[in-house]
Amino acid sequence: MTTIRESISLRQINKNSCYFNPGCAMSVYKPEVPSLLWELLKTYWEEVPFHPICCHHDPLLPKGATIINNCAGCDRRFRSLYKGIRTLSIWEVLDSLEDLRLPDYHGLTVSVHDSCGYRHKPQVHNAIRSLLCKMNIMMIETTFSGTRSVCCGDTFYGHVPNEQVEARIQERADQFPCDNVVVTCIGCVRAMTAGGKKPRYLPDLILNRLTEPMPDTLDEYHAKVTAYIEAQKKIQSI
Repeated sequence: MTTIRESISLRQINKNSCYFNPGCAMSVYKPEVPSLLWELLKTYWEEVPFHPICCHHDPLLPKGATIINNCAGCDRRFRSLYKGIRTLSIWEVLDSLEDLRLPDYHGLTVSVHDSCGYRHKPQVHNAIRSLLCKMNIMMIETTFSGTRSVCCGDTFYGHVPNEQVEARIQERADQFPCDNVVVTCIGCVRAMTAGGKKPRYLPDLILNRLTEPMPDTLDEYHAKVTAYIEAQKKIQSI
């Protein structure tokens, strides 16, 4: 039986203690995108502060604070590691905005990879698909989607040999009926590239940007993100 985790509702948010955190991987690989998403929030919803502290470190926020995030891993760590911190995906917020201007993709057909960190949040799956429909994107689902989604393989990195990780990534990529696969995680961008698919990063779709293939090896990708996390730790300690 799947455990369902409810998001905090928009009505429950104390906007005086609500923050947007873009996550480390996006900040490393698409450094211009966090500010663009932040501008969307400020323009169409609320003047929420930007929160750059990595989810691996103490967020230095009061109990009851809400973090709006775009990364399933960040969502899981913020709500599980730091008592009193609540989380909400940016996809739920953006989908709630009736006047949000979105690009038209004229019937582009895709499959959707639901990040394993959001597996227990069908409200996130629904918001993502609603946003895609609003952008005139058609979906052909894989058997393993939504609350039945499985990891792209990247989370096994460091636990088993890289060859086994890449084999799992290829297995997951082969499960999608479409060449274009929508993802919400930078690690999944790398995984779908490695698996021979064309990743469509949801922030890029919303901002009418192309998603570049990601040629980094597993070691290169994780080394870059780890270096960023460690740099953030040093900044926080000053």
